[in-house]
Order: sequence, then structure tokens, then C-alpha cells
Amino acid sequence: MSAARKRVAVVGVGTMGSQAAWRLAARGAEVVGYDRFAPGHDRSAAGGETRIFRSAHFEDSRYVPLLKHADSLWEQLQQETGRELRRLTGCLLMGPTEQQQMATVLQSIEEHGLDHEVLDAEALAKRFPQYRIEDGDAAVLDRRAGLIRPELTVQSAARRAEQLGAVIHRYTPVREVTPVDGGVEIRTDAGSERFDAAVVTPGPWVNDLLPELPWEVQIRRLISAWFVPTTDAWFGEERPAFIRTAPTHCYGLPSPDGISVKLGLSQALHRPAGDPNQLDRTVQPEELEIFADLMRRYMPDLHPDPTRLTVYMEGYTESSRPLVGPLPGAENVILLAGFSGHGFKLSPAFGDIAADLALDGTSAQPIDFISTLDRTAA
Repeated sequence: MSAARKRVAVVGVGTMGSQAAWRLAARGAEVVGYDRFAPGHDRSAAGGETRIFRSAHFEDSRYVPLLKHADSLWEQLQQETGRELRRLTGCLLMGPTEQQQMATVLQSIEEHGLDHEVLDAEALAKRFPQYRIEDGDAAVLDRRAGLIRPELTVQSAARRAEQLGAVIHRYTPVREVTPVDGGVEIRTDAGSERFDAAVVTPGPWVNDLLPELPWEVQIRRLISAWFVPTTDAWFGEERPAFIRTAPTHCYGLPSPDGISVKLGLSQALHRPAGDPNQLDRTVQPEELEIFADLMRRYMPDLHPDPTRLTVYMEGYTESSRPLVGPLPGAENVILLAGFSGHGFKLSPAFGDIAADLALDGTSAQPIDFISTLDRTAA
């Protein structure tokens, strides 16, 4: 069946679903999206004003070709929508030289010829006095990096999909996704509808929608906190994002408005979210202690009292590798889930891959290491 004739449902029009809808509609598919809220909502993983885009990768250098594909699609989406969805300000990657994550960063840079600069402590102190590193630390400036605007991106991708002919049903939770002969049936409170294929991107609701999923996706409750600098260093001529790998994995981004700095922490430092429909959005004072410790040690010119706090959810697999591909026994249901905190920068690439799989059954992108096919462990 040709792409122009294929009818594809997109379940969840958020980080991944909005991009999948855009890529599917761009290739002539008849696209119908469903979201329990509306594109760009603040109840999942896409909020928080900014996210990081980077070319180098801590976790696995095999992501770099996918990052390059995403990089190209970010440029295309900005051009098609006329919106600044991404701003390339660079990203500082810092941590102990003997740690595996820093070794992987340097490996990915060398393997793929990425634009970068290695800074010693003296150079870092001169150019970026707002950061501190310790003996034995390395600092690498990833030049093809910067910030992404998540809420604007999701809304812009969804709107572009609609301009290309997609239909999006807002405030319409999907209750069941059922493979049927030659297709997929989508059930909502309004009834059932049949499609040739479905791209399922349920975010933190993955376990609710797919209770028989053979891999565990743990949903965690994450906190973003904004702090005001006491000096002008954070908003000088260069104002890169940053990631520190150890002893506490954290990241930060100077806000686009030049007022505050957003800080976030890694998966292990946040508790399970519980029922995603009853997310606890209240941040207790003791939950801020780790932010205070980090600022005292590495960012002493940030005022310790936050001016803003947000709580959101993300899904993590045991291996931190996402689930990308058909559901077992259901080749027409394409799953994108469990991105483990580093999916947003790759979202245009994953949306394009989902379109490949839904329309053609295969993708030319190198996804064997994250594919659901022949996968045993999460």
C-alpha cells in the first residue's frame, strides 16, 4: 500500500507524537492524532521552557548518527514553521576524566568528527567563570549544541502536521489499541476507529495503555528549578548549557530571557511517580537540598532560593535505551517509549523513524540497538 493511501493513528501528540504526525503528514499519509490533553500541555515530559540539544553523547556513541539526522530535521521544522525552536549556544560537558560517560563523549567526538573544544581549568575559569571543576575533571565544549523550546516545539510540529492535512483530536484519551487483521483499531470514549497502522507514543501513560508490554518502563517524578545569578557571568557573550556527570549528575540552561538558570537532576535522584494521573506537583523543602549542595560546590554565584519550580514525568527503561519499533506480535503498532530523559533532542529523528516503520515497515536509520525487534531485556 502506498504512503499516500495509508491511514495512520498517532496516539499521544506530545514530544514524539507531534513529530511523528508531522513526518507522516509530510509523506502523504492520512494522519489522525489523539491526545488526552492538547499538544504542548505541561502534564508530561515536554514542559520546563528549555531542553538541551547536543551532538556528543554520554550514553552511547551509536546515538550520534541519529543526532545528526535530528539536527537536519530541527532546521527543516524551523524553516517550515518560521519559529525559533532551537538556539545553538553550545553545551559544556564536565566530569571526571576516568568516568565512563566522559570517555564515551570523547569517543563519540573522535568517531564522528564533532565540532568541539577541550578546556582545561584555567581556560574554563577565564571564559566561563560561573562554573567550577575539580582536579581530575575534564570540560568539553560541544559547539553544535544549545537549547530547545519544548512546548513551542510540540505545538509547532502538531500545527505543521495539521497544515499538511492531519486531524488531531484534543482531550480524547485512547482507551485501547487493538491489532486487527491488516490494521489497528483505536478505541476512545467516543467509539472505535480503524487504521492501517498506529504510532503509539503514550509517554508516562505507557503502562496504563499497554499493561501487557513485555518490558518495564518506570515512570519517575522529576523536578526543574530556576535560580537567579548574583553575577552577570551566566549571560555574557557565551552562555552555553551544561551537563555535569559526577559526582552528582545534573544539567542546566541559562534561560532565554536572561534572568534565571534552570537546573535539573538525573533519573536516580528522583522518586517513582506512581499513578501518572495523580502526579504530586508539590516540591518539599528537603527535595531542594541536593540543588543547594550542587550550587555551593560548582555554581556558587547562583542564589540558593529558587524562583520557580516545576514537576513533570519521564519514562525510564532498565538499560536507559528507548523502545522503538513494532509491538511484539503487532507489526502495525509502532511503539516509541522509555526515552529515559534524553529523547527530546532526538524527537524529530524518532518521529521520522516512526513514519518509516508505519509506512514502509523498515527504516534506513541505524536503530538496531534500540529496536523492539528481537529484544529481550529492557
